[in-house]
Amino acid sequence: MLRTNVYIDGFNLYYGCLKDTPYRWLDLSKFAAFLLPKSHTVQHIKYYTARVLPLPHDLQARTKQDFYLRALGTIPNLSVTFGHFLSNPKMMPLLKPPATGPKLALVMRTDEKGSDVNLASHLLLDAFRKNCDVAFVISNDSDLLEPVRIARREFGLKVGLASPFKTTARVLADEVDFERRIWKRTLERSQFPDILADKVGSFHKPAGW
Repeated sequence: MLRTNVYIDGFNLYYGCLKDTPYRWLDLSKFAAFLLPKSHTVQHIKYYTARVLPLPHDLQARTKQDFYLRALGTIPNLSVTFGHFLSNPKMMPLLKPPATGPKLALVMRTDEKGSDVNLASHLLLDAFRKNCDVAFVISNDSDLLEPVRIARREFGLKVGLASPFKTTARVLADEVDFERRIWKRTLERSQFPDILADKVGSFHKPAGW
């Protein structure tokens, strides 16, 4: 059996195939098991995200994320590593500027920072320590190309990839040992039960999820 570590870019996964779907209550342990061949033993799932802020159109966003992180906490071989958000006012060009008047608008730009660096760092550390046979990356971030290349070519680690988006960044696809597709059926079959329990007590999937 191949000892496999799974590295998940949480926001890439969310915006690639979960946002505005009924599959957000995703059990990442089931998900990884469905994606990988049976010759793989998932020894560790590493999830990279950031704490979201309440949004004008969704004031409960932080609360919903808290419940999801609590659900992930019921998976014994899963760890969560947090990046952070930066929000800054920025002048941005309008998509369809008027014939007369301002061509720019002041917007609050929010960027998630740290997840790709954290994922890359842990991937290379695991490759250096040889504590897995396969690294399975769930992301479509082409910034991961160089760490994937180093892990494979310098440390001999096999690397697999599943893109949450319909198309895969070509530079990543050309570098990995194997690819897996994420189908809607896989998401459907990988859901947590509506009600879960941990050491604090029972809790329910957020309304609207």
